Amino acid sequence: MEIYGRVRRAVLVEGKSERAVAQEFGIARETVRKMLRYSVPPGFRRERPVKRPKLGPWIGVIDAILEEDKNNQSSSGIRRSGSSTGYGKSTPIRAATRS
Repeated sequence: MEIYGRVRRAVLVEGKSERAVAQEFGIARETVRKMLRYSVPPGFRRERPVKRPKLGPWIGVIDAILEEDKNNQSSSGIRRSGSSTGYGKSTPIRAATRS
């Protein structure tokens, strides 16, 4: 935001050319023109809502799962299932044998 005001001041008050200001600040001349066009940065605005063709039908299910997880968390913040120790059944790792 600071550079926005400095660029506008350099061109409008000090009378420097757009090209010289672009070179001085290391930005494109088109960026300088856009900065001069608006007194404050216009920001980003979507024209249409985001389309979510794959996720859309599942948003309700995902929200329900997240809400359930929030309600089921233990005091430590970790949801445990299975044994009371928190460790599952261990299985030995077998070395690959060549025949």
